[in-house]
Amino acid sequence: MSKIPHTIDYSKELNPAQLEAVYSIQGPHLVIAGAGSGKTRVLVYRVAYLVEKGINPEDILLLTFTRKASEEMLRRASLLLDSRCSRVSGGTFHSFANMILRKYARMVHLSNAFTILDRSDAEDTLNIIRAKLGYNKSERRFPRKGALLDIISKSVNKSENIERILYSEYPQFIEWSDEIKKIYEEYTQYKCSKSLLDYDDLLVYLKKLLSSYEDVRLYLARKYKYIMVDEYQDTNKLQAEITSLLASEHKNIMAVGDDSQSIYSFRGANFKNIIDFPKIFEGAKIITLEENYRSTQPILNLTNEIIYSAKEKFEKNLYTRKAGTQLPVYVEAEDEHAQSRYIAEKILGLREVGVELKDIAVLFRAGWHSNDLEIELASRNIPFVKYGGQKFVEAAHIKDVLSYLRIVYNVFDQVSWYRLLLLLPKIGPKTAETILDEVVSQKKGFGLEPSHKICQKSPQLLALFTLFRKVDGAALSPYDMLNLCVEHYHPLLKEKYDDFNKRINDLESLGRIASRYKSLEQFLTDMALEPPERSIIESGLKDRDDSHVCLSTIHSAKGLEWHTVFIIYVAEGHLPSYLCLEDNDAIEEERRLFYVAATRAKENLFLLKPHLDNSSRNYFNESASIFTQVSRFLDENDILTRFTDRENCAV
Repeated sequence: MSKIPHTIDYSKELNPAQLEAVYSIQGPHLVIAGAGSGKTRVLVYRVAYLVEKGINPEDILLLTFTRKASEEMLRRASLLLDSRCSRVSGGTFHSFANMILRKYARMVHLSNAFTILDRSDAEDTLNIIRAKLGYNKSERRFPRKGALLDIISKSVNKSENIERILYSEYPQFIEWSDEIKKIYEEYTQYKCSKSLLDYDDLLVYLKKLLSSYEDVRLYLARKYKYIMVDEYQDTNKLQAEITSLLASEHKNIMAVGDDSQSIYSFRGANFKNIIDFPKIFEGAKIITLEENYRSTQPILNLTNEIIYSAKEKFEKNLYTRKAGTQLPVYVEAEDEHAQSRYIAEKILGLREVGVELKDIAVLFRAGWHSNDLEIELASRNIPFVKYGGQKFVEAAHIKDVLSYLRIVYNVFDQVSWYRLLLLLPKIGPKTAETILDEVVSQKKGFGLEPSHKICQKSPQLLALFTLFRKVDGAALSPYDMLNLCVEHYHPLLKEKYDDFNKRINDLESLGRIASRYKSLEQFLTDMALEPPERSIIESGLKDRDDSHVCLSTIHSAKGLEWHTVFIIYVAEGHLPSYLCLEDNDAIEEERRLFYVAATRAKENLFLLKPHLDNSSRNYFNESASIFTQVSRFLDENDILTRFTDRENCAV
C-alpha cells in the first residue's frame, strides 16, 4: 500500500469514534451507529480514506440496501477526494448477485441469459400455476397470488420451511400447507425451465455458487479485499451468509448498523445477524458511535431509557452537544378524536411561531391509526401527505362501505351501485348492467321484488335489497346505518381480501368517525372532500412555498428526521401491537420500533395516548378488548415521571 499524503483532514472532519472507524482497515469491524450519529458520514469518509491510501477502488465492495444509497455515498466520496471513488464496486446485494451470476451462471445450472422477474411478474407466474393446479376454484379460502409470493419469499429469505411461515404469520392458510408447497415446487421448476429468476433466487444462487465452488469463492475474496455492508441489522439470513463467505479469507469486513433499529423482520431481516457478528468473525473490533447530531439531550435521555431494558443489545448511551432543555411531552387524551384535535391545534400553534409544516411529523404503528387524524387535518385545511399505508378515504374497502351509504342517500347513484354489485358472488359486468337498468333507468330503486329473477342469482344480492329496504326511510343515525351495511359487507370483505383482519380496524375507525355525525348528507360530504395531499406536491411539481405535515408509519420513517414529532396511540395493543403480545421476540422488535420513532425528533417530541373505551364496538369480534394502559415501554422504570412533562389535552 503506497504512502500518499492525505488531502483530507480526517481528524478535523470526524469525531474520535468516527475517526477510529474510518482508520480501521485490517480485520473484521462492527460499527454500532446509534441514531443520528453520522453512520453515512463514516462510510463516505472510509471509502475516501481507503482510496487515498492507495487501495485499488475495484478491490473495495460497498453493499447497501438501495442503489440510491450506494450512488449517493460514492458521489459524496468523489467530491471529498476525486473521481477514483466512483470506481468502487458499490450496489445492492441483488445487483451484486446479478453481476456475479451473469459470469458464473452455468456453474449453478443457469443460462447466463436468465431473465429477472419483478414482483408483478412473479405474482402472475404463481397465479398461472395456481390456476393450472385448480386451486383457484376451491370453495374454501385459498391465498391469492400476492399472499402466495409473500409466503414463499419469506420462506426463502428466512431459510424457514413453509409450515413455520404459515404458523407464525399466516395462520388462516395453515390448512393449505401441502398445496402451497406444491405450488412452490411447480414455481421452482417453471422458473428453471424458462431461465427465470425472481429477486430471492439471485441471493439463493449466489450463496450456492460461493458454497459449492471453492475456486470461485477464493477468486472473489481476493478480488474484493475490503468489504463494507451498510444497515447490517436489516440483512436477512441469506445476505449474512453471503457476506461471511465473501470475507472468509481476508476478514477485512466492516458491518455498519444499529441493533436498536432492527425493525424489518416482516421482510425477513434477522436481528441475530448483527448480534452474532462478533461470534461469526472472531476477534471483531466493536466501535460504537454515541455522539448524536440530531436530537436534544432530553429526547436522548428518554430514548436511552427505552432501549436500556432491551433483552439483547450492544451497550450505548447517546449524548449530544446540541442545546435544548424541553422534555418530551406525554399527553393523555379523552378519546381518539381529542387526540386528533390536540395535534391539529399544536400544529397550528407551531406554525405561528415559525415551524414549517414540512418539519412536523406524526408517526404511528399501523396505517389505520391516523384515520381520524386525517379527517381532522382535512377539516382544518392543514396540508399533509401520508407514507407507509394507504390513504384512509382512498382504501378500496372504505370506498366499498361508503358505496352502501351513498346508495342509501341517493338510490340512483349509478357509480356506487356498479361498484357494490361487482362485489357480489355471481354478479358480473353484464348482470350488473341489467340490474342498473332496472334500478336506475326504470327507477324501481329499492322496490325490486325479492321474487325477481335477478335477485335469485345471488343470496347476497337478495340480502342487499332487503338491507336497503330496511334502512330506507328509517330514522337511523349514520353510525347505525353504517353498522347494518358493514354486517352485509363482512363476508364480502373476507372473500375479497387475504388481509381482511387488518382492514377491520379501518372499518372500526370509520364507525367512530360516523358516530360524530347526525346527518348522513354531512357525513358523506365530509368524506368526499378532496384530500389535501392530492396537490402539486403529490403530482411531483414541487414548489418551495408548499409545505405539508408528514403522516407516516414508523417503519417508513426510519432514516428521516423532523423538528417536531408526534407519536400517537402509545398504548398497549397499539404500540406494542396486539399481534405481538404473546411473542417475546416480537415485543423486543416493538421496543426497537418505539425507539426508532422517538429518535426521529430533533427539538420537540409528543407522546399521545387516547383513552380507549372498552365499550367501543368491534364489528367482527364482539369479545375483543381494547387496551387502555399506556405502552409498557413508557410504563417501565418510571420513565413518564423521570423523562417527560405531562400536558393537558383540552383544546
